[in-house]
Amino acid sequence: MRVCLVVNPIAGMGGRVGLKGTDGKLKTARERGAEPRAPERAVRAANTLQQEAPETTVLAAPGAMGADEARQAGFDPTVIGDIDPERTRPPAATEASDTRAVVRAAVEADADVILFVGGDGTATDVAETLDTLAVDTPMLGVPAGVKVYSSVFAVTPEEAGRIVTAFDRVADREVNDIDEDAYREGEVHTDLRAIRPVPVADGLQSSKQLGGGQVSGIAAGVAADVTPGTTYVLGPGSTLGAIKDELGIDGTALGVDVWRATDTDGELLVEDATADEILAALGEENVVIVSPIGGQGFVFGRGNHQISPAVIDRSEVEIVAAREKLDDLDALRVDLDDPDVEAELRGWWRVRTGRVERRMMKLR
Repeated sequence: MRVCLVVNPIAGMGGRVGLKGTDGKLKTARERGAEPRAPERAVRAANTLQQEAPETTVLAAPGAMGADEARQAGFDPTVIGDIDPERTRPPAATEASDTRAVVRAAVEADADVILFVGGDGTATDVAETLDTLAVDTPMLGVPAGVKVYSSVFAVTPEEAGRIVTAFDRVADREVNDIDEDAYREGEVHTDLRAIRPVPVADGLQSSKQLGGGQVSGIAAGVAADVTPGTTYVLGPGSTLGAIKDELGIDGTALGVDVWRATDTDGELLVEDATADEILAALGEENVVIVSPIGGQGFVFGRGNHQISPAVIDRSEVEIVAAREKLDDLDALRVDLDDPDVEAELRGWWRVRTGRVERRMMKLR
């Protein structure tokens, strides 16, 4: 098996600092103190690959785009791709053209699968390059971006490493991307960019569904249960948007807002908050309210990176979702880069589906 590892080292940096993406915002993300997350997730995938199939031949992009992470996992990779080495040293500011160059080199080197680390933008770069070359080389993503709407990703880095060692067939899956500038303004405009063969296994995530269902009962129930003096961290999405409307909050549709209930009303402490701003705004009693992504089931780790493990550790968590959304999910999921917090969250949850109604759902 010849696996090409290509990493977008800046993918996901905008998440914790409230930028909802990193495209065109790398300088701002760094100014806000953002740290790379893709390299560490690449190492996790490569570690699993090493454990499951140490004889794998790894082709890797130079430096922080793949070779460094492959070596950390114990591989001696064959470095491919004609890329300026200055752009592959952490904190690397790589470009789409770098990813595309590595994919072309991987095809020339007869790679059996492209294992990429990034978000929907990286997935688009990989898929469109493969389409241009008119080859059927499969691709599989390690999720590291802020927005992951495509269905070409494994649910965790470890699952990605496992899948590439064991797959025996592929299936066509969608590569979607969105307009990040519109996303930052609260609008979601998805665009189908490609359909590519992807290794088939249980650890693949589905495409994100944008529909929800009736949420007025959920919003009314949450509003009825608010406790004065408690600080509420309200995640993104249409379900939480209905809750914010019910509470009289003029917040952000696709960001995270922090609101504190009072005896008479409430106070919006932070609108469209970063992870650090959320931590600074927390009080003695805190509740995080989130809704899973339709079709995927992620409650943390997709589109709400601002709600960091440190925030979760200091808060109670309430999960809310329309019944129609839960009907399409086999389980709930988390992907937080923090095994301890993930372990604490796993188990059975009573998900609010109406004003008083609840449904038991397993979080894996």
